[in-house]
Amino acid sequence: MSFTAALDGAARRARSLLCVGLDPEPARFPGAWRNDPARIYDFCAAIVDATHDLVCAFKPQFAHFAAHGAEPQLERLIAHVRAVAPGVPVILDAKRGDIGSTAEMYAREAFVRYRADAVTLSPFLGLDSIEPYMRHAGRGLILLCRTSNPGGADLQGQALAEGELLYERIARLAAGPWKARAGESELGLVVGATYPRELARVRELAPTLPLLVPGVGAQGGDARATVQAGWRPDGPIVVSSSRAILYAGEGEGFAAAARAAAEDARAQLEAGRP
Repeated sequence: MSFTAALDGAARRARSLLCVGLDPEPARFPGAWRNDPARIYDFCAAIVDATHDLVCAFKPQFAHFAAHGAEPQLERLIAHVRAVAPGVPVILDAKRGDIGSTAEMYAREAFVRYRADAVTLSPFLGLDSIEPYMRHAGRGLILLCRTSNPGGADLQGQALAEGELLYERIARLAAGPWKARAGESELGLVVGATYPRELARVRELAPTLPLLVPGVGAQGGDARATVQAGWRPDGPIVVSSSRAILYAGEGEGFAAAARAAAEDARAQLEAGRP
């Protein structure tokens, strides 16, 4: 099943636009697990078990695993998602960006080693840095466009000679010539919930591409405004929340607290639909 087909199916079954980001921080783990990187899988698997019927996707953040040498735990976690939520796609948040044989190895890492359904990529090295990922049919290639951090405007908000802004050029390329070159792979864009006006502009330029929208929750993005700016019947959005769900509670009840936070986030997003 292709990434967008899996995404659509999961969103319909769960009646949800919510993606739970899996950003494990051992210093914030509950009880005896605190500061123990060996418990990364246990913590994240408990979150998956508690929330998988509420989400349209899970998004493990690669650096949060690799910094602790927990790549084998990441492999095990993705396999766990496949077992308990076989229709829910996994987006590997790696933000890779390189060319040639190195890009080929990054693509193999994401889609062969980790078996992710989609991966986040930096488009700033151009089309040839994306092409190795396009050889993996049905996988999602989600390109950074207008990111949720304030410093994103340093480059993404700069005007080009033709007058359009850089993030607008990225959206045009992704929705136009790059999409035409993508073959059986599927392009999407990352646009932060913290910038709803830019989100609406990207949706105008790329009306049907899936949008991965981080920034709701701990970063302060407004759920209703995000949905109103980015959701269209033929243009899916995947709204990611990580810390606000993962660390909603402490102690033995952390997974139940995460579920309650996910239920609330899902309801807020659903309330924003027209």
